[in-house]
Amino acid sequence: MNKKKWIAAASALALTMSVAAGCTDEPVASDKPAPEASKAEKAPDNEIFIYTVYPAFYAKEENFEKQIGQHLKKKFPDLKFKHVHWDNPGRQYKDLIAAGTIPDIIIDNARMNLQRYILKNDLQYDMSELIKKYNFDTSKLNQAAFAQMKNVTPEGHIYGLPFQLSDFVLFYNKDIFDKFGVDYPKDGMTYDEIYELAKKLTRVEGENTYKGYQQHPGLYMNYNQLSLSPLSLTEDKAELSTDGWKKVVDNLRRFYEIPANQFTSVDDFPKGKMAMTVHVSEKIIQWHEQNKNLNFDIASMPSFPDAPQTKAQPNMYSAYITKQSTKKDQAFQVISYLLSEEMQIEFAKEGIIGPLESKAVQDAFGKNLPQMQGKNTKAIFASKNAMPPAARANGLTYVDVPVHNVFSPLIFGESKDSATALRMIEEQTTKGIQTEKAAK
Repeated sequence: MNKKKWIAAASALALTMSVAAGCTDEPVASDKPAPEASKAEKAPDNEIFIYTVYPAFYAKEENFEKQIGQHLKKKFPDLKFKHVHWDNPGRQYKDLIAAGTIPDIIIDNARMNLQRYILKNDLQYDMSELIKKYNFDTSKLNQAAFAQMKNVTPEGHIYGLPFQLSDFVLFYNKDIFDKFGVDYPKDGMTYDEIYELAKKLTRVEGENTYKGYQQHPGLYMNYNQLSLSPLSLTEDKAELSTDGWKKVVDNLRRFYEIPANQFTSVDDFPKGKMAMTVHVSEKIIQWHEQNKNLNFDIASMPSFPDAPQTKAQPNMYSAYITKQSTKKDQAFQVISYLLSEEMQIEFAKEGIIGPLESKAVQDAFGKNLPQMQGKNTKAIFASKNAMPPAARANGLTYVDVPVHNVFSPLIFGESKDSATALRMIEEQTTKGIQTEKAAK
């Protein structure tokens, strides 16, 4: 790949990482005016303070009120609800802590922000006793999503419950398949089968280049389907120089070595020259709105042959109760209600994937959205999430591992072989861990 093409690919990779659900460094700002910095007065005893960082669409108060607020007010008439969404400046974690206004409930992503904001600010609270007290049945939840919360610590402390998921599916352009006489992909296909389709569908016809397959390397690595951890579970170091990680990298790399199928951006799919791509299910609506003439459908995310019917690890948001809350029982009852079948059906109608594994919930998916009608939405539930890695030992240092850099710049820009690219990121991350430890 020449320098100009690599710069374009690297820029696209960075942009997609910044907008994919649960993966941004900074969430979307609230549409409320920022508050004046001051010490807050004591909240009323019947007020539950809910702080949302993700999902980003709760930045619009009307979205929160429609999907959550109005239902909570009907269910809990004796409680009042205060909602604040993340904003910069004025409503970041540090602002709330400085003002002494610690939320009762936090809704945020279940990976990076849990580590760097909730745990680092000592906001975490183990909900295990409340789960027992109120007989909350965790067996009804997506077990990979629940395991992600249990695996935060070796002891299995439950600092949050899965709230919403942003799952990956395979999008395909039916017109391109028809043009080249290729059968549409089906649920349950493997990467090997999709690779064969990609070779058939990658074409250059005059000024038109049809890309057979695109998948975002960073998201693919972060939520890898083989349940690999980029950090050692027992030592303060990265762990990427393994056969498993090389298998993951080589699997995707081959797609971008198909002539004319170099990586550009998965978000080019609505332009109509890409046969297949993998992205989050929310793109069904977004891409329809971008190009209403786009003739597309979805199938389940391709899987590895030795891990059939297994999609990515949960890309999700969780609901947390803070250690500082004086209303933990009420807060838990609120979260429990949000995870009830009644509420999960309401979320599903709006195209939101919940953790409750119920046929009624799945059947309701997208019912309120005309953009979903006629789409194979059952593909979203056709495979199971990969389990997350096991918990790391206590006392180990957490850093965010830049696994996306294995592909960009090291493979796309510098043509490194897979083992070398992995080793370079491993060494870089291990040095970062040592720097982080030295600064403590």
